[in-house]
Amino acid sequence: MKILVVGLNYSPELTGIGKYTGEMTEWFATQGHEVRVVTAPPYYPQWVVQKPYKSYVYKMELINGVVVYRCPIFVPKNITTLTRLIHLISFALSSFPLLLRQLFWRPDIVINPVPSLFSSPMCALVSRLCGAKSILHIQDYEIDAMFGLGMANEGFVGKFARVFERLVLRSFDRVSTISRSMMNKARQKSVDEDKLIFFPNWSDTSFFKGAVCSEELRNSLAVPAGNKMILYSGNVGDKQGLEQVVDAAEYFKDKPYYFVIVGDGSGKEKLKSLVLERGLQNISFSPLLALEQLPTLLASADCHLVIQKKGVADAVLPSKLTNIMAVGGNSVITAEADTELGLLCKNYAGIAELVEPEDVAALVLGIEKALNLSSPNDIASAYALEHIDKDKVLRSFEATLEGLTSSVDVV
Repeated sequence: MKILVVGLNYSPELTGIGKYTGEMTEWFATQGHEVRVVTAPPYYPQWVVQKPYKSYVYKMELINGVVVYRCPIFVPKNITTLTRLIHLISFALSSFPLLLRQLFWRPDIVINPVPSLFSSPMCALVSRLCGAKSILHIQDYEIDAMFGLGMANEGFVGKFARVFERLVLRSFDRVSTISRSMMNKARQKSVDEDKLIFFPNWSDTSFFKGAVCSEELRNSLAVPAGNKMILYSGNVGDKQGLEQVVDAAEYFKDKPYYFVIVGDGSGKEKLKSLVLERGLQNISFSPLLALEQLPTLLASADCHLVIQKKGVADAVLPSKLTNIMAVGGNSVITAEADTELGLLCKNYAGIAELVEPEDVAALVLGIEKALNLSSPNDIASAYALEHIDKDKVLRSFEATLEGLTSSVDVV
């Protein structure tokens, strides 16, 4: 198959959507498929275009068998609703010429991971012009996330956004998404049942097999000897609400518990200032580590934090959790009971500790409980092997694509 992927984020970004899109395309290339990607230069989660991409406008490169086209994008220093919109629109506009060039290549499948929905109408158009099947892959319900974070309201702009989203959903041949609750949300948005594809995020479980705690790594992260290491690793942004991690660290300041925040993002400096203001000595920050260090990092933590604000958990399934489960880590998850994460904890008792979002007292209690669980967490690692193993997930999706390209839709 000829597969064209059009998305805002891509490898070498180490977290979030870019990580999964990169792994997916490279896996398809190893299976003998021709794969092309139209994307932006890597900028996430630092929100700064990474070297050496700063010196290019448009760029084509070959990465592990995948032809990658990079297009220019506006990356705001100060992230507001307006600058975020300009950021998304800039990708839609700059990627359009590259999309038109792919008409001559004539892909069989066009996959559009979102965000950003602003590029989706053009993806749907190009797929129709070249006779390809189109898939909108929803990693994040952008509109719902905007409402959940208070970036939009139900006024004229909000209504326009809802209508735009509905039109985009209807313009693709299929709609895939990463969780059962997100599939239910697609149904609520009037997506037909026969158009839905379940395509969960995965973990390369073989990559994490045999990972063990490293005292050397813990020392490099400033964890005092004999302390319990409580880890948050991932994007340090607004939707996580990581101020409550600082609150928890303050509560435990007289106990041998040490908090480590590994990652980058728009909220990192604010958190650092908060820690400095409170004079806390039991919390430190680190940039993202190299990918090959990730298994050891996760295996070295006594407790993992999967933190989100209220109203966000059902719209976004955190990618960091898949790797935590693969390594058999004990997690504290902040999510409402009726969300995907809440149902996961209910259906697989012992897989993690579920606590109410934005409730510091509940978070503190959850950390205490997680630290008392046996390690490694066999329930979590067994779930990862059975349900989110990378090879299993991608082989299933590949079979779906092959069935889609060989079928003829009846009008």
